[in-house]
Amino acid sequence: MTFQAKDFRTADHDIAELFLNRWSPRAFSNKKVENATLNTLFEAARWAPSSGNNQPWRFIIAKNDADLKKFHPILMEGNFVWAQHAPVLALVVSDNTKGSNEFDAGAAWGFLSLQAAKDGLITHPMSGIYKDVAKETFNIPENFDVHLAIAIGYKGETHTLSPELQARETPSNRRPLAEILFEGSFKK
Repeated sequence: MTFQAKDFRTADHDIAELFLNRWSPRAFSNKKVENATLNTLFEAARWAPSSGNNQPWRFIIAKNDADLKKFHPILMEGNFVWAQHAPVLALVVSDNTKGSNEFDAGAAWGFLSLQAAKDGLITHPMSGIYKDVAKETFNIPENFDVHLAIAIGYKGETHTLSPELQARETPSNRRPLAEILFEGSFKK
């Protein structure tokens, strides 16, 4: 089935289709991602805004078999079953001595994901990881927090997934703007 995420989503206000088409599938093709293409994604992340221009984010990537195998033990089982097939895995970490490091790292991940969508790739963030194992495996200093892993690649066929995951392999919609935007004070 060929579709675009925007076929499942409707914006209430005029936004670029890029935002509607970006989503996080789990079915990856085995097509390798060229270095130049990967560099474009991380270049986009590099230009994300950060508080005080601290740029606290760092990325650790795996794109060859040996490095990808090092990533596998940090993935919780629910993510491992599908993410092991992604041609690229990345870990997002940030310097926790910088005030808004988590927020800023999230902005960098957002820029990366939008560039990937623009370039015809898919990305899927995973918070279901063993952060302590990641710190040890990748020699991450104490002053860096581990946030999430990202699977990066090209969209594959859903039949490669378990029936349970196949059923979830469509873009989700979003909460209405009225549920996330409040004027004057927070509303439940």
